[in-house]
Amino acid sequence: MPDHAPVFEGPIDLHTHSSASDGTETPYNVVRSAKEAGLGALALTDHDSTAGWASATQAAHDFEITLIPGMELSTRLEHASIHLLSYLFDPTNPALLAETETIRDARLKRAEQIVARIGADYDLTWQDVVAQTTAGATVGRPHIADALVAKGLAESRSQAFQGILHWRAGYFQPHYAPTPLVGVQLVVAAGGVPVLAHPGTSRDRVIPESRLRLLVDAGLFGLEIEHRQNTPDAKEELYELAAKYGLVVTGSSDYHGEGKPNRLAENTTSPEVLAQIVKRATGSSPVYGAVARTA
Repeated sequence: MPDHAPVFEGPIDLHTHSSASDGTETPYNVVRSAKEAGLGALALTDHDSTAGWASATQAAHDFEITLIPGMELSTRLEHASIHLLSYLFDPTNPALLAETETIRDARLKRAEQIVARIGADYDLTWQDVVAQTTAGATVGRPHIADALVAKGLAESRSQAFQGILHWRAGYFQPHYAPTPLVGVQLVVAAGGVPVLAHPGTSRDRVIPESRLRLLVDAGLFGLEIEHRQNTPDAKEELYELAAKYGLVVTGSSDYHGEGKPNRLAENTTSPEVLAQIVKRATGSSPVYGAVARTA
């Protein structure tokens, strides 16, 4: 890591996905798109996977942009899915590696079971879903959505989630994931910096304060508040919680290429917050492009 604190220049987007999970662009092209969008730095945060880090690192050098290697870790609190953005951890940490492998296996089995149930009512097979994935990708419901679109059973990925893949349609089922507390502990033990992803998608989805306090005590570093899916009321409460517990606030696009309407840099994080994240991390280093210098 650098001897001096980095000074970041240009907009910063700390939540993006590639074809290593459920984005539609390769990791290399996500970084290229970030450069074209005018970003100074981005984080690649594929679901439960670091498979895109190497390609994204090469792109960061090629396009002179700063890359923050990361991951979006799946966790579950009772029936609620809670995602944990995890930055600059050690990708070789045995405990975190084992847990993400377990999660990916569970995602795969869940996807196969969902497809089998849908296939009983619609013309959809597992082979249709595999055709929408890339080698090594974390297979999930977005790939099923893409298969539904390819088969003419939905107009878009978003429409598939509003229709056949909506829980009310009867095909949904959860997959294994650790609790948020275990997730935070794993990331921190791997030298990473955990931030709760879009925790206010509805007023009822804001994590209970008693639970949040436990996560803070375990090393939770921030809340992703500026995100298009967080509601205004939830944002207001989240800002209050961030101030009360000394958590940093991030803003991100949650970019998935053409897989979601989210656009790069539609929400951004301040350079000061990114500098704090980098200072806290001990697991790995940013890939510094020409847009970051040291003070």
